[in-house]
Amino acid sequence: MNTHQSFCRMFLFCITGLVGWFFLQLPMAVAETTAKALPGSLNSVIEKGTIRVGVSLFTPWTLKTKKGKLVGFEIDVAKQLAKDLGVKPEFHVFEWEDIVPAILNRKIDIIAGGMVITPQRALKVNFSQPYASSGVGLVTNIALTKKFTGIKDLNGPNVIITAVKDTVSDALARRVFPQSTIKIFSSSQEAIKAVTTGKVHGYVELNPIPTFAVLNHPGMVDEPLSKPLLTTKAGFAINKGDPDFLNFLNAWIISHEADTWLASAHKYWFDSLDWQKEAGKAP
Repeated sequence: MNTHQSFCRMFLFCITGLVGWFFLQLPMAVAETTAKALPGSLNSVIEKGTIRVGVSLFTPWTLKTKKGKLVGFEIDVAKQLAKDLGVKPEFHVFEWEDIVPAILNRKIDIIAGGMVITPQRALKVNFSQPYASSGVGLVTNIALTKKFTGIKDLNGPNVIITAVKDTVSDALARRVFPQSTIKIFSSSQEAIKAVTTGKVHGYVELNPIPTFAVLNHPGMVDEPLSKPLLTTKAGFAINKGDPDFLNFLNAWIISHEADTWLASAHKYWFDSLDWQKEAGKAP
C-alpha cells in the first residue's frame, strides 16, 4: 500500500512538473514566433528573402537617372548589404520627413539614407555604428551675396537661408542664422534650385551637395567657407528591440571597413564625378 502510494505521488509529481514546464515554455515559444513574424525584424527579412530599404533623394546618396533607375552611394551600400544577407533589396523612396515614421510603422525594415546619428533620433530608432562621415557645408548665391564680407552678413532679417526639412542641416541653419528667414524645402533638388535661381541667399546642406552645386552652376553659386559648419556621422537606422539585427549591421560595417569596400564606394560617389556618366549631372 505504501509502495503504491509512493509510486502515485511520484507519478503525480512528474506529471505536475511536466505540465508546469510546458506552461513556462509556452510564452517563450509564442514570443519567439511573434518576434520572427514581426515586420522589420532580422528574422522577418530572412524569412521573406527581401529587405525593404527606405531611402530619400539626396545626391549622391540616392538619385534617379533619366530612365528612373535609383543609383547612389546608399543604393550600392544597400545592395551589398542585401547580398551578404542572402536576400533581395526592395527600395522605397520617401520625403525626408516621412522616412522615420515609415520605419516606426514598419513599412520598411531599414533606413539607408545617410541618416546622421543624433540623440534625438536615437530616442525613436536604433542606430548602427557609423559607416560614413560627412560635414554640413554652405552654398550661397553669388549675385545676392556679392557685397557680403563674411558669414556674419548671412545672419540678418533681410536674408533667406534654406535647408531640407527635418534634417541636421535644418536645425543647424536655425542655430547659426537665428536672425535670418529660414525657408524649408522637402528635397535637396528644390533647395538647390532656390539658391541657383536667386530665391534664397544660401543653402545649408551635407557635403558634397554644396560642392556639386558649385561645379554644376559656375558663376551662379559658390562655397564661402573653407571648413564645414559641422562634422557628422551616418549610420543605418532600424526599429528598437532587435539586437540580432543591430549586431549583424555592426559586424557588416566592421567587415567592409576592413576590406576597404565602404571606403572605395564612398570615394567613387563623394570624391569624383565619374558617377555622372551613368546618373547624369547633380542638380
